[in-house]
Amino acid sequence: MTASFATETIESARRMLTARLAAAGIDSAALEARTLTGEVLGLDLTGLIAQGLRRLNEDDAARLDAFAQRRLAGEPVARILGKKEFWGLPLKLSADTLVPRADTETVVEAALDVLRAEGRIQAALRIADLGTGSGAILLALLTELPAATGVGTDLSAAALDTARTNAQGVGLTTRAQFLVSDYGDGLSGPFDLIVSNPPYIPSADIAMLSPEVRDHDPHLALDGGRDGLDAYRRIAPQAVSLLATDGLLVLEIGQGQDSAVSRLATAAGLAVMESARVDLAGIGRAIVARKIALRKPD
Repeated sequence: MTASFATETIESARRMLTARLAAAGIDSAALEARTLTGEVLGLDLTGLIAQGLRRLNEDDAARLDAFAQRRLAGEPVARILGKKEFWGLPLKLSADTLVPRADTETVVEAALDVLRAEGRIQAALRIADLGTGSGAILLALLTELPAATGVGTDLSAAALDTARTNAQGVGLTTRAQFLVSDYGDGLSGPFDLIVSNPPYIPSADIAMLSPEVRDHDPHLALDGGRDGLDAYRRIAPQAVSLLATDGLLVLEIGQGQDSAVSRLATAAGLAVMESARVDLAGIGRAIVARKIALRKPD
């Protein structure tokens, strides 16, 4: 029988939870225990310390027990909390959305770097986020591009409900709209920027993913087909049709997919500017391509 947090102080409960998570092999046990305890009690780190000797009431102890059991069963903390920060934005999650990851911020950084270098940060850009999920990439970009507007597409109407809630939560409902669509199908260009974090895990590899991902992220957002490239085969030609001349396509990619995705982009008629923008771990995580003007015959 797992020890209960009943009668424990906030400090002792947090330490007990840390020990239980660490014993289960969770590397960030102390941080996760602090996060879960703080969520139950509505306290930040300062509050947890200041009220450390206060004893948990019965309801708080039961709720912390429930959180602990879910985490020990492999459910990610973000799923337990139903929220995750991305690019400094507090975003809600649902069963139909991926948990936004820090790696995906590489897509935002790559797009902004090009736009900044070209002096277009203040421009009235039009953005499309294909397979938007929680809306993370689109909303992050709109916070940095004050005159831009955007549309996020997804096959899941439930995911788009979550994205709309997130747009409302960060004050971007007037600049972001969300449509049920298979990537860019049904959209009307031109767009200045198209971004996407599509499914890119080869179907046979999904069973080998960590339980946090395999058992809790929607498979629709993970499964990239036999070689992991199905989504890129769809998106690259769509981007050529939807982008304005000199418009940008920025795609998240899986480890080792830079050459293959770059070839697909080039074959579709795009000019690859950067084939492997690296994430914080030094892994190629995004490609940047541009739609260039067709040369007129001499």
